[in-house]
Amino acid sequence: MKSRTRLRKALNHIQPDRIAVDFGSTAVTGIHVHIVEQLRKYFGLQYRPVKAIEPYQMLGEIEEDLMEVLGIDVIGLWGKNNMFGIPQGSWKPFKTFWGQEILVPGNFNTTIDENGDLLIYPEGDKSVPPSAKMPKAGKFFDAIIRQHPIVELNLDPADNLEEFTVFTQQDLNYWKAQAQRGVSSGKGIIATFGGTAIGDIALVPAMNLKHPKGIRDISEWYISTLIRPDYLHKVFDKQTDIAIKNLQKVYGVVGENIDAIFICGTDFGTQDSSFCSPETFDDLYSPYYRKMNDWIHINTGWKTFKHCCGAVEPFMKHFIDAGFDIVNPVQINAAGMVPEHLKKEYGDYLVFWGGGIDTQKTLPFGKPGEVKEQVLKSCEIFSKNGGFVFNAVHNIQANVPLENVIAMFEAIQEFNK
Repeated sequence: MKSRTRLRKALNHIQPDRIAVDFGSTAVTGIHVHIVEQLRKYFGLQYRPVKAIEPYQMLGEIEEDLMEVLGIDVIGLWGKNNMFGIPQGSWKPFKTFWGQEILVPGNFNTTIDENGDLLIYPEGDKSVPPSAKMPKAGKFFDAIIRQHPIVELNLDPADNLEEFTVFTQQDLNYWKAQAQRGVSSGKGIIATFGGTAIGDIALVPAMNLKHPKGIRDISEWYISTLIRPDYLHKVFDKQTDIAIKNLQKVYGVVGENIDAIFICGTDFGTQDSSFCSPETFDDLYSPYYRKMNDWIHINTGWKTFKHCCGAVEPFMKHFIDAGFDIVNPVQINAAGMVPEHLKKEYGDYLVFWGGGIDTQKTLPFGKPGEVKEQVLKSCEIFSKNGGFVFNAVHNIQANVPLENVIAMFEAIQEFNK
């Protein structure tokens, strides 16, 4: 069975010949550049510096040769600019703090501050304040909050909409070429067109904008869900209108050449609880999710992907009601996120894209045997009757022992025999 057929069966809750596997297709299902390089070396693949295709989290490109070795079934279509607004091209060498030589986009321009930390700039423009920082002992960037003083009477929802624009013909040409590349790979395809994320905290600081306006402090944004809901409704309403215009345009050039679309990465869960109540979700977020999901389901065959970390079992029914087909990362180590319960209660309605291995404890700190045991158990539970795409609980970080990563892939292959 070909990879794309395998993914489509899983997305339609039909048992495929084996579990579909994804690593590297989205910004929440990736592998750190450090681990990608180690995997290439372990499998004896030709040495090439790894491209940091998502430099905010330092996620590495998984090239075709490594995809084949690892049994990966899904590729992702990424935007032409990264999280810092830098075009993904003109790749150049870059030496990391941990001594690895990687490839970064040509306009990946940085400086070192007085503490020895790495600063990066929106659109690579060093004439404006930096938008993110990588601590010298770190392995990825943190957003720098560039919040102007908030004057309540002067707050304008348009200021939080600057980054949401209607696709140009150049944008559409780009996405058409990306979709054609995806089809030629024979893999399942998930696209991140952008502009559909409602209140995603990773995007609120607007690291791609030189002079962001509006509410850009993460704490202030969370406070706004309580004290400024009308403001957020206006932002989300206009943003959704723009998103649907873009979906109409991009469907005209990619059609059914993709299988799923990344909608949003807004987190509603903590380890033990949630950031808001399901009722707040229904009032503030769900109407806009439903509007986009309804358009997609009426006009396309695409499945819609919702990323949400944490203890979100109480939100599962609400995700379904909002029209989502896929939930990720399925944080099985959070309160209430019991695999057997999730599959039994929601497995007929939601595809679980993730949940294969706990990335907070078992994968980084367990023994290879413990990794294999958890992977095999997760596969047994989630794979029944389709509706499962294997991925870890979020991105694989730089500090994970390689032997544990290998144990994870060996367990997947063992289960799929």
